[in-house]
This record gives sequence, C-alpha cells and structure tokens, in this order.
Amino acid sequence: MASYRNGKGPVKVDRTQPGATANLRASSSFKSRTSNVRRASSGANSDDHVSGRVRVAVRLRPQNAEELVADADFADCVELQPELKRLKLRKNSWDSDTYEFDEVLTEFASQKRVYEVVAKPVVESVLDGYNGTVMAYGQTGTGKTFTLGRLGDEDTSARGIMVRAMEDILANISQGSDSVIISYLQIYMETIQDLLNPENDNISIVEDPRTGDVSVPSATMVDIRNHKDFMELLRLGEAHRVATNTKLNTESSRSHAILMVHIKRSVAEMESDITSENDHSSHMGNTFKPPIIRKGKLVVVDLAGSERIHKSGSEGHTLEEAKSINLSLSALGKCINALAENSTHVPVRDSKLTRLLKDSFGGTARTSLIITIGPSPRHRAETASTILFGQRAMKVENMLKIKEEFDYRSLCRRLEIQIDKLIAENERQQKAFEDEIERTTMEAHKRISEAEMNYSDALEREKMKCQMDYMESIKKLEEKWMSNQSKYGNSGFTNGSRGGKGDNHVYEDVTELQKMLQKEITLRKEAEEEIHNLRNSQLLWTEAGANADVVKLKKLLDDETHHKQKLEEEVQLLQSRLSQLTFESGQPRYTQYEDQGNGETSSIANIHEQVGLQKILSLLESEDPNVRLHAVKVVANLAAEDTNQERIVEAGGLTSLLELLRSRSFDETICRIAAGAIANLAMNETNQELIVVQGGISLLAMTAVDAEDPQTLRMIAGAIANLCGNDKLQTRLRSEGGIKALLGMVRSRHPDVLSQVARGIANFAKCESRASSKGTKKGRSLLIEDGALPWIVQNANNEASIIRRHIELALCHLAQHEINARDMVSEGAIWELVRISRDCSRDDIRSLAHRTLTSSQIFLSELRRLRVEI
Repeated sequence: MASYRNGKGPVKVDRTQPGATANLRASSSFKSRTSNVRRASSGANSDDHVSGRVRVAVRLRPQNAEELVADADFADCVELQPELKRLKLRKNSWDSDTYEFDEVLTEFASQKRVYEVVAKPVVESVLDGYNGTVMAYGQTGTGKTFTLGRLGDEDTSARGIMVRAMEDILANISQGSDSVIISYLQIYMETIQDLLNPENDNISIVEDPRTGDVSVPSATMVDIRNHKDFMELLRLGEAHRVATNTKLNTESSRSHAILMVHIKRSVAEMESDITSENDHSSHMGNTFKPPIIRKGKLVVVDLAGSERIHKSGSEGHTLEEAKSINLSLSALGKCINALAENSTHVPVRDSKLTRLLKDSFGGTARTSLIITIGPSPRHRAETASTILFGQRAMKVENMLKIKEEFDYRSLCRRLEIQIDKLIAENERQQKAFEDEIERTTMEAHKRISEAEMNYSDALEREKMKCQMDYMESIKKLEEKWMSNQSKYGNSGFTNGSRGGKGDNHVYEDVTELQKMLQKEITLRKEAEEEIHNLRNSQLLWTEAGANADVVKLKKLLDDETHHKQKLEEEVQLLQSRLSQLTFESGQPRYTQYEDQGNGETSSIANIHEQVGLQKILSLLESEDPNVRLHAVKVVANLAAEDTNQERIVEAGGLTSLLELLRSRSFDETICRIAAGAIANLAMNETNQELIVVQGGISLLAMTAVDAEDPQTLRMIAGAIANLCGNDKLQTRLRSEGGIKALLGMVRSRHPDVLSQVARGIANFAKCESRASSKGTKKGRSLLIEDGALPWIVQNANNEASIIRRHIELALCHLAQHEINARDMVSEGAIWELVRISRDCSRDDIRSLAHRTLTSSQIFLSELRRLRVEI
C-alpha cells in the first residue's frame, strides 16, 4: 500500500467491464423509479419509501515492491472473474471459495471507473434529495485512502472518490439558489475531532428524539462555492489526520475520516412564477405555488484499516490506537451482522462510528461499500475476513426516503416584492389621478375666469352705451325746455288776463314733454331689463359650460376611483394570501401570550390534574402546530407557580422546552411562550444550573438573534436576566453569548425589553461586585469588555423609573472596583454617579453612589480636576 500513499497508483488501463454498463443502467433506472415515486406523492412531505440494498464492490490492490519479492514463489490467494462479478479465494492449490459481488474491480481498474461504478449513483441520488453513503473497508495497506481521498495534484487521473464526487456536485447545482456545506471529521481513540479546526477535539453527537436523525452540530461547517476551495479544505483536513508508520504501511491511517456534504437544492421545474401585474386577481391564488427545496447529505467514510498486532508490529501508543480501531470496526461488524440477520436489537451505541453511520446501514440512505483486498497469500485470513464483511453487508436493506419541503420563505419574499410593486403602482396612479384632477380643475377655473371677464366687458360696454343714450336724451330735453322757456317765458304767464290760444299751445308743449320723458323712462327700463337678461344669459351659459366640465371631471373621477378600488382589492387579496402562506411556513406574527385571569389558570390546573403532566409534555413534540401551541401554553402557566416547577423539571419539561428552541422549526408564538416558561423556571437557582448544562444560554442567545417581536424578546431577556443573578454562571454567560445577546436585544427599543435588559445588567454587575470583593475575580468587568458601558451611561437617566433604577444600581456596582474606574471616567459615567449621589430617589442607591465616589482615588482626582464637590 506504500505505493498508493506515495502517489504511485495502479497501472492506468481503462478496461470498461460489462458490469459497469449494467450498473450505470441500474443507476438510471433508480433515478426513474424515485422520480415516479416523487411525482406520485401528494406533496413535499410524502412518506413514500424506496427499497435500496447496500451495494458492495471489491477492489484488488496490485502487488507492491515488498510482495513482489516475498511472494515470488507463491500464487496469489485471490482470483478475479470481473465479467461474472465473482471472486475466488484459494484455500490451497486445489480448493477455493467463490463469492459474488455487485462489482469486481481488478488491479488495473482506473480511478474514474471506480468512481462511476461505486460512487456516482450515490452522488446522483443525493442531488435528487436522498441521503447517501460511500464507505471503504479493508485491511491496512489495501488502498482505501487511495480510492477515496486521493487528491491527484500531480496526476488528475488518480483523483479519488471525494474529489470526483465534489466535481459532480458543483457541476449540477445552481450557484444562485443552491448551497453546498461540508464538514470533515475524524474518529480517533473514540473521540470525534474536527479536521478543519483541530482545537475542536471533542465533538458530541446529537440525535433528534423525534426523527432519530444523527448530527454533529458543533462541527465546523464551510460553505463551498468552487472546487478550489474544496481542495484547500481537503488538504487542510488530510494534514491534521493522524497517520503512523507500521510494518504493513509506511503511512497508516490511525483514525476513521468522515467527509459530510450537505446539499440544498431548489427544484426549478416545480416552481411557480409570480403572475404579471396585468393578470386578473381571480387567477392569482392558483399561480402562487411555493418552490420545492430538496435536502441531501453525502457521507464519505475512509475507515482505518483492520490489522493484526503481530503483523503490523504496533507497540506503545500505536498499539493502543490499533486496539481502538479494531474495537470500532468490530462494533460495525456486529451491527452489520444484526441487520443482515434481521435481529431485533442492533448495537449502534457500542461505538461513535456506528452511531454516526446509523442512517447508512438499516436507515434511509443509499449506501455503496467498496472493500479493498490485497493479493498476498500471507494475508489470506485478513482478506477472507474482509470478503465476509462485504457479503454480510450485501444483505442489509435500507429504505430510501426523499427529503423535500416547500420553500415558503422564498415565496413570501416574492409575494412581498409583488405587493411592494402593486403598492408603488397604486401610489403612482393615485398621484397621476390627483395631478389630472388638479390640472382639470385649474383649466376649468381658467375658462370660467375668461368667460366672466369677457361678459363683464360686454356688460360694461352695454351699460356705457345705455348711459350715453340716456344722457343724450336728457340733453335734448333740456335744450328743448330752454328753447320753450325763451320762447314762451314772457307771453302772458305773468298776466292773468292772457288766455285763449296761447294757453292751449303751452299746455300742448308740456304734454309733449311729459310724453317724451315717459318714453325715456320706458327706454331706460327696457335697457335695464335687457342688461338683466344679458347677465342672466351669461350666468346660464357659464353654468352650462361649468356643468359640462363638471360632468366630464366626474366621469374621469369615477373611472379612476373604480380602477383604484380594483387595485386595492388585488393588494388586499395578495396580503391575505401572504398572511396565509406566512402561517403555513411557521412564521405567524401574533401578539404576546398573556394569562387571561384566574379562570384560565383554574382551567389549566384542572387540565393538568385530569390529563397528567407527562401526557402534556409529550404533546410538545406533536406534529400538529396547534396541539403543540396549546401544550406549551399549559406548561407555561404551570411553570408560573413555584409549586409546579420542581415537578415540571423532574418530568423532563425543561428539556422539552429547550428542544422547542433548539428545533428552530416553530412559530414565534411558541417561541415566546417557551421562553417565558424557561424564564419562570430560571428563577430557581437549581434550575438555572440545569438550563446552563443543557445548553440553554446558547439557545436563548440564538433565539434572541432571530426574534423580532418585542414580547418574545422580553421573555428571552427575562430568562437571561434571571441567569445573570447566579454567581456561578458569570463566565458561562459570557462565553456562550448570553451577555452579547442581552445587549443585542436593546435594538427593540421597547420599554418592556429594555427593563429586562437593565435588570440583567444590574444582576450581572452585582454578582461581579461580590466576586471581586471576595477575591475570586480579577480584571475589568466583563460588561465593560463586551461594550455595555456606553449603553448603561446613555440610559442611566431613562424616563422609565424601572429602567433607571436598575441602571443606577449597575453603575454603582461597577464603580466599586478601582480597575473599572478609568473606563467609567472616559465614558462619562462619573457624571451619572454624581447625579445619582445627589438626585436618586432611593436612599440606599444614593448612599452607595456617594460612598463609591469618595472611596476611589481615580474618581476623587477627576472630581478635583473638574472642581466638582460631592
């Protein structure tokens, strides 16, 4: 096997075997069958399974230099019949045992053929949404690492299964919508270590209690975007893997290497495009279908080689490594035997290797195993053991299950974009409508003004003409009067004896003048009536024109109003659909859950007594979100009573509540209520330690990052604030992100959230003060190191009394220790301390501030410099 380690692989002869073609055909038919099953399913959560037996291929390593010399006079113990997919293991010169496998690969088989026969069908299944496993098993020095992990830097044809699988994966995904995340681990001496981060050397295995899926969440996860990044990470992992020189191999792997590739793909052909803006609203509900996301996991396992101590020459620490390797391989063999014999008990918990491979043998993954053997007769016993392992593995049946789910988040984002577009279009049309109304109104006013001006001028001209005619008539009358006066002025009017014909003539003249005057009056009235009629006709014409304009404007207004109403109905329909989809995707936005009074508490107590606490806790794992929601409400109400808290914790209620936060697959209402229940339990010191031991700080911190609802943040902040009051948890709170999360929640700006944050800071500062006084803590405050001081100073004089009281208390506790004084002076906290010592409403806080200022030399010198008296 030394030739494999040094890059001198088998002779590169590509002999395409009939079995390879058959296997590729089998792969294509597998994809067809799974596609039919998937199409036949009613939705993304279908429980249809496809049976898949573990496929086993055997690969023969060529003789190395040592075997060419040592076994020159002996025949190989193995004879291959690749065309029949058979292998003969010679017992002696005249007898042999025959075994059949899914594929038999000779020593001349190329790395490309090995990949296409063994791993490519599994990779295709993973891209289709299934889990898949490719594993190499065999004696030390038979070529497992060469087959799986060969990088092929000098010769690309020598690339192993890991490199070729990643090339296929990256070639078949979309960089925009799909993702590929890898982790690279090793199991060494029964501990799981991170090959990408050697400091992470004791990784724990987490098993989902509902689905049974096994994961390693604390392992380093790297998002891969190109093949170059993957090769660099693979080189980094190989450099950290444990290897030792033995008699069987110059560079023998002493650990099991496990490459995990998590693939998330968006199924493009099943997506529904958002309808265009001009589509009728009645068709919108049918076209908004969420895209489908498929999740697959590929696990490539390079097992450490089995070996016999007297042959490998292991001793000392190498001997202990060999014992650990053989024990884990023995546990794997026991699991394979139990599955092959359909035993009721499969000992998967005997080793960490079998726990990680739980899904690969007897689970839901498509598994392909390649066993590597050598030709040397000296190792016939090890070769026989390897062959029998492969024969037993062929009897194991897995039930393949596709992993699909609707991508409601993507659909919600698309709907929000569509709503924003419709709202913007509605606002644009509304603005255009208002501009048109304003333009039409101004034009109408302009036309009315012009008409009024024209008729006013015409009226004025007619009035002037009538006045001139009237004046002319008066002038003529006056002239005639003067003429008559001069003619008849001395004709006997003064003489009363004068009469006869002269008097009659004067009478006639006066009568004529009266008639003329009456005629002028009549003409004047007619002129005034004509002016009045003209004015009325002007108003009637103006009103008729204005009425026409108003009718036109009204019609335009009705059309725009109808169009606006239509757009509003479309927006309302989209918002309704968005709310519905948001509820289905597990992200509803409800208000904070609150107690409804003694009546509800009493009814919940009756439910608890009638149903039983254990039954209620079991409902927290229900698949029905409504059942889970009501169950967590009951638990939260019970946790509010001190008498119930101990029973809840003993029955596993705390663990179940933390699991709700850990699963991150529930709506925000459940998150808020669960956090509130945890906050109630966290008021008990014993429960506080249990919360920390079970990872509660990290879960609360992660939940706080994702939450937006102020009441949810208030519950989380309250739980962390209770933990801040425990002297023993100070370091854990900071290291696991509790303090960062507490300070991060001030983004809400909600008074209820800020009051809980202030209480947590005050509790933490008080515990630090006690620890510093006892001498168990040295150095600056962890709050100052995490950047909390500027916010503390900013809110020291907050309008809300409860926030101000907690912040004032925190400032006093921080100022009690000289090492914090310089930071407090530089941040301006000294002015708040002076204010507290003078104006604080509570005597104890005011006295504490005064005592702190007078006992610190740094504060006193700064106050003297500023000439401030306290």
